Amino acid sequence: MRLLITDELWAELGPLVERAKRHRGGQKPQLPDRLFFEALLYLARTSVPWRDLPGDFGAWDAVYNRFRRWVASGSLARLFESLTADPQLGEVRRILIDSTIVRAHAHAAGARKKNGGAAAQGLGRSRGGFTSKIIVTAADESTAVVVDVVPGQAGDAPLLEPLLERTIGRVPHFDELVGDKGFDGDGQRAACINRDVFPNIPNRSNRVAPWPFLPEGYVERNKVERLFGKVKQFRRVATRYEKLKETFLGIIHLALGFIRLKASVNVNTA
Repeated sequence: MRLLITDELWAELGPLVERAKRHRGGQKPQLPDRLFFEALLYLARTSVPWRDLPGDFGAWDAVYNRFRRWVASGSLARLFESLTADPQLGEVRRILIDSTIVRAHAHAAGARKKNGGAAAQGLGRSRGGFTSKIIVTAADESTAVVVDVVPGQAGDAPLLEPLLERTIGRVPHFDELVGDKGFDGDGQRAACINRDVFPNIPNRSNRVAPWPFLPEGYVERNKVERLFGKVKQFRRVATRYEKLKETFLGIIHLALGFIRLKASVNVNTA
């Protein structure tokens, strides 16, 4: 079985895992933290059903229940934030925003009404069928800043301001937000300007009075597209199997955090 976490990666990841998790009394898990995260990465990259996790990881339900605890407590989100902290933005402090559609498997259907139904779980119907939309802000092709999951048919423009606000919470000072035409709108541009951020977004063809646009900054948007290419190498991200938004976000947080971890360790060892 191929493992992903090398000694060099664990030297960086291990202390962050220790800080992220909620410490409680009770019996210590039999599976060490390193092997637990190997199990999650195996599941994320192969998309096998939980019951088909290799026996090397112990009982599948123990791994599953531990994963759900990490999600519910916010520990996995805290780990993602630790792994993606302090992005290098360059001389022009530029943040990129984009979204991508992923197909939802039939196993993702059936969220209970008490959980808000499909829409509350980021599931919907688009031209691609039963889908979810992943939207991120990113600093480069390896560093996501904020991520969310919404129904596949959701428009991009209304999502800009909430993600902008959350991004400012993590990166308080940046100069420019780069997005495609899907984010074009007077309200969206005003939201950026009111926060001293230049909205570098191309104008729709039907605009009567175009807004300023800087093509030399817009070409950087390919970096967030490359980030989506990397995260979709994890098959459980490329196809959604989870019924609940929080568990799907947990898989995405895991994958995006690992992408940044590998990039940072490779830079430090180059």
